[in-house]
Amino acid sequence: MTPHPQRRLWLKAAGASAATLASPFALAQSSWPMRPVNIIVPFPSGGGTDAFARPLSAVLTRSLGKQMIIDNRGGAGGTLGATIAAKSPPDGYTFFMGAVHHAIAPAMYPKLDYNIETDFIPVGLVSSVPQVIVVNPQRVQATDLKGLLDHLRKNPAKLNYGSAGNGTSHHLAGELFKLQTKTFITHIPYRGAGPALQDLITGQVDMMFDGLGSSAMHIKSGRIRAIAVASNKRAPGFADVPTAAEGGLPNYQVATWYGLWAPKGTPMPIVEQMQAELRKAFATPELQTAWTSLGTDTPNLYGDAFGKFTASEIKRWAEVVKGSGAKLDG
Repeated sequence: MTPHPQRRLWLKAAGASAATLASPFALAQSSWPMRPVNIIVPFPSGGGTDAFARPLSAVLTRSLGKQMIIDNRGGAGGTLGATIAAKSPPDGYTFFMGAVHHAIAPAMYPKLDYNIETDFIPVGLVSSVPQVIVVNPQRVQATDLKGLLDHLRKNPAKLNYGSAGNGTSHHLAGELFKLQTKTFITHIPYRGAGPALQDLITGQVDMMFDGLGSSAMHIKSGRIRAIAVASNKRAPGFADVPTAAEGGLPNYQVATWYGLWAPKGTPMPIVEQMQAELRKAFATPELQTAWTSLGTDTPNLYGDAFGKFTASEIKRWAEVVKGSGAKLDG
């Protein structure tokens, strides 16, 4: 028997209500974001991750109409913040701004409480900047790589370098430099690049192998001196800083990159919307200018392609850790 027209309308409405109840994310996804969104940064403020996360969050805040909140959770070479992000509700209101350090960590830490490949959804690459060798100009008089190497060889085991923590790219860049130059510099790990940079500026440490993004403003102010960038070409906005190859180290190439992930289980429509927002943000003159001032170009790597890049970096850094003999320092 065919239902009465009014009964058919009632059944259709009841079915729609049931579908909505069966899909709790449906309403949230269609109007995301409905409230502020947290971006967990696994280092203290003032470091390279912060240098890119804050201008990006400002542009996203204007574009989405809801506040993008930077939540700094430093400690354990960036792995503490990654653990917190991995265990956050996958509701689209928490994202994770990680870095190359999280591709290094699996080879450095015997046990992690998260897996960067399986506990997160790759959203997109945010930036990639070369490492830069920087010194405190009062403690180290060298102005170029040759002068720095001469100083290190005349003062074996007397200099130290700060890093953003054990297992970070700062740490590995320093160990790789020591391996290639046959020099010895004492490693001093911090809870992030920000605190390490402050001690470099005040002369508590002699030098750093830092991501150019966090050192940029201090290089321009003259508080620290750039010796060389660890890449095969000079960095955008820093044409006067020579490459390591120009200073006689052609194989010394290290980049610090930063990326955005979402906790596993985050609805894909939200992930895809965030990817679209990233594309728009990177196209703005504001971020293009900011990224150049921080020594990098705007990126174009999203989703699965970014995930494959991360996997390749995990493999690459495992080989560097093994070859350099890098260990977790106190």
